[in-house]
Amino acid sequence: MAAPLSGCVNSLQSSISLLGSSISILDSGVNDFPRLAKVLQATRHFELLPESHLQAAQASLLASITPELSSLLNRVETHLDKLARREQALIAKYELQEGRLSSNRSSGVEQSKSKSAQSRGQLGRAESTSGNDEDGEEEDELEQGREQLRLKQMRTKKERLSYAVERLTLQAQQKERQLRMSMAAQ
Repeated sequence: MAAPLSGCVNSLQSSISLLGSSISILDSGVNDFPRLAKVLQATRHFELLPESHLQAAQASLLASITPELSSLLNRVETHLDKLARREQALIAKYELQEGRLSSNRSSGVEQSKSKSAQSRGQLGRAESTSGNDEDGEEEDELEQGREQLRLKQMRTKKERLSYAVERLTLQAQQKERQLRMSMAAQ
């Protein structure tokens, strides 16, 4: 009875040794498994969404931005209208002032001519004719000095008004840029 069982025991022992060697081989292969799992782990850098979710998000974003955008555009339009009206008012004021100065200049020349004629007549009666010519020349020089002063004042005023118009234009352009940048940031 021992003889037939000895074959069984031998095959069982060979099976056990085979299992032991396969366990040691598996152990050496599986020993590095946690590191391999981390290396082979797939990292999802981008999450894929269905197109319906994307369209819903775009629609909700559009619905939230549209009222704010329209109110900002309305504010910009009203501000630009105000600036345009102010520019027109400044231009009209400039033209009015220029017209007044030119009319003052022409009436001033007529008045100065009549005054100089009157003063010449009075001086001519009191003094000789040579003294009368000298006074007339002095008055002409004085009148030219006044005209130059008025011209200088007009140029200064014109420069101030053109500077104000330019400044308002630059401010309007800056506001438009800021609005575009704020719209692009959103």
